[in-house]
Amino acid sequence: MKTFSFIYDKLNWEEIKEKIYKKTDADVKRALASYNRNIDDFMALISPAAEQHIEYMTQISNKLTQQRFGKIIQLYIPLYLSNYCVNSCVYCGFNRNNNIKRISLTYDEIEQECKVIKEQGFDNVLLVSGESSEKANFNYLINALSIARKYFSAVLMEVQPLNTNQYLQLVKEGLYGVYIYQETYNKEKYKIYHQDCLKADFYYRLETPDRLGEATINKIGLGFLIGLDDWRTESVFMAIHIKYLEKKYWKTRYSVSFPRLRPYGNRFIPKVNITEKELIQLITAFRLFNTELEIALSTRESPKFRDNAIKIGVTNLSAGSKTNPGGYTISCDTDNQFDVHDNRSQKEIAERIKSLGYEVVWKDWFMLQNN
Repeated sequence: MKTFSFIYDKLNWEEIKEKIYKKTDADVKRALASYNRNIDDFMALISPAAEQHIEYMTQISNKLTQQRFGKIIQLYIPLYLSNYCVNSCVYCGFNRNNNIKRISLTYDEIEQECKVIKEQGFDNVLLVSGESSEKANFNYLINALSIARKYFSAVLMEVQPLNTNQYLQLVKEGLYGVYIYQETYNKEKYKIYHQDCLKADFYYRLETPDRLGEATINKIGLGFLIGLDDWRTESVFMAIHIKYLEKKYWKTRYSVSFPRLRPYGNRFIPKVNITEKELIQLITAFRLFNTELEIALSTRESPKFRDNAIKIGVTNLSAGSKTNPGGYTISCDTDNQFDVHDNRSQKEIAERIKSLGYEVVWKDWFMLQNN
């Protein structure tokens, strides 16, 4: 079976980067005037030449988002199961070489976390774990899923890549979706950031969405970590990846995220920076490129930025997030995967969304639409 790797190997990072940075104002205007925008149009919209058009892009993005999704913001919350990890990703707080307090929640503790999260109003939860065959193996994950399914309509996972049969089993047990970040689409840089660990297999990670598509998962979330390489080039690779997936696995829905690297005890400095203006450009460019995508924004961003993002194309927000295992009920002193920037409670965020004229949805938007 051909996977995205077949397409990826035909792409050249430096050639795509050069095309982006050579885009002119005329290219941008042509892209803005287009109805069915292609990859070349997307390159123009995320190019430096488009920066003077960002305000207009936000207006179009807002209109397209409301036409497709209405004035609705879906809230979700991450539930961290374990911070044990066998990987040595240099940018991550769970790096196996970091001297942090490690725990994996017991099944009783997972149940406690679920109860508290449910009481907060959520019906949409994202289970997150470090990669550990001992502390967070497949059996552990499927049992955690079974517990969470008792409380939430939509249970998603952001865990280590699994094989197709494992995904098939999770889907059978009620898993609704999976978020899988490539981290970086630059194969050579990927080797530098992921040395001497399971995650070092670039292609196995790259082909994870294919395995999810084969397992007929309802929803796949893609993303790259902003801060590892040129964000404009990364975004083109992800746009190509999404187009491939939508065509091949057309029954599955897709979501994108744009996580900016956040400090974890000030131990890693991002290699590449992106301004908030540029992040707005990136978000709106994806909306203009693909009106069907859900666009998620996590608590990595500031309250002010997240409030503004509601009006430019974002459909999903995390709220009240803790990025350490047991953070909602049992433990406040375990180390975070990253430092949260928006520390508002879920209630404060919900009230702010309403004040902006939007409706808050606590379960998966597609489930609500089809009830």
